Amino acid sequence: MSPKFLRIAVVLGLLSAIGPFAIDMYLPALPSIGTDLHAGTAAVQMSLLIFFLSMGFGQIVVGPISDMVGRKLPLYGGLALFMAGGIGSAMAPTIEWLIAFRFLQGLGASAGMAIPRAIVRDLHTGNEAAKLMSLLMLVFSVSPILAPLTGSQIIENFGWRAVFWTVTGAAVLATILLATSLKETRPAEERVGSSFGTALAGYRFLMGDRNFLGLVAIAGFGIASFFVYLSSSSFILIDHYGLSPSVYSVFFSINAVAFIGMSQLTGLLSERFGLKRVVWVAVTGYATTMVVLFAIIATGVDRLDVTAALLFVGYGFLGLVIPTTSVLAMEEHGEIAGTASALMGTLHFAIGALAMGVAGVFFDGTPLPMVAGITLCAVISFALAKVTLGRSREAVEAPAE
Repeated sequence: MSPKFLRIAVVLGLLSAIGPFAIDMYLPALPSIGTDLHAGTAAVQMSLLIFFLSMGFGQIVVGPISDMVGRKLPLYGGLALFMAGGIGSAMAPTIEWLIAFRFLQGLGASAGMAIPRAIVRDLHTGNEAAKLMSLLMLVFSVSPILAPLTGSQIIENFGWRAVFWTVTGAAVLATILLATSLKETRPAEERVGSSFGTALAGYRFLMGDRNFLGLVAIAGFGIASFFVYLSSSSFILIDHYGLSPSVYSVFFSINAVAFIGMSQLTGLLSERFGLKRVVWVAVTGYATTMVVLFAIIATGVDRLDVTAALLFVGYGFLGLVIPTTSVLAMEEHGEIAGTASALMGTLHFAIGALAMGVAGVFFDGTPLPMVAGITLCAVISFALAKVTLGRSREAVEAPAE
């Protein structure tokens, strides 16, 4: 693996991680934000949900723009918006102002979510793309390991507002790396003919592509299951189980370790068994694990160690689903990679935001509604994989020779 390959993976991973970093550092602060701003649980969760919505739907615009003007300029603009939103969030006097600035921050983060996937498709396809995507996920996944731990320490020592100053500093670092370590991957000659008109045509084409939509939805409901965990876990682990923010961060990070470890096997497994077979086995394992967890919780077993262990196994399977489905969905759409990546990201976050909203309605401070939401998403992802990939051997890729 060449140094250039690794450098690109690191830069793209850091750009992709900016948005999640602003989520994961912020999670341990949710209860204290509610207390400080005199806001209820629903209002505090809205500051998280609005970030997801703007980060998701912002991609629908920034993706086509990156096809028209190149990849780097929209990334600079997104980072600038993110920094403005971060400063505003750090200074927000009320929960309403915090929600507004989180919306702006999410719009900025959308560029870092959509464009790196398009850059991967600009550079590689097939197993090489899977390897780069898995490395990108490695850097990207450092966020849910380090960010909650870092965030809890910052919150305990400096208060929750310091979290937003920290993520703003991370955006400054990302801007420097973008300027010094990443070349433009969509040259001017490839932008000819790209416009919002062609983007709309591309969206219409993609919305009619059942294979693309199926693959995106498989990952979308997998991601949604994690979003349900994001929105509820801090209240359950801190308030219900009595963990400190620091210990909560450790529990949160354990799931990220499983996700990262398994995602790094994507390239190896896809070469051996084929991308589609990896997806099928992973969604089957994930859904099975979550159904077992739900059955245990539903019978009245309220044990943190059991929940944590099964979530660890489940999110390990999920680590194989995200990079493989992304590569498969983008495979045939290189000419409109930015548009395809944008639609993928928007649908992922729309599904995730819907799942978070529904889970929030049923939230009662106990683990059961959260686990039920995670399980439902996992089962839907499994059903979609069954429809999209098929159950027969003929529907699964043959292993690479």
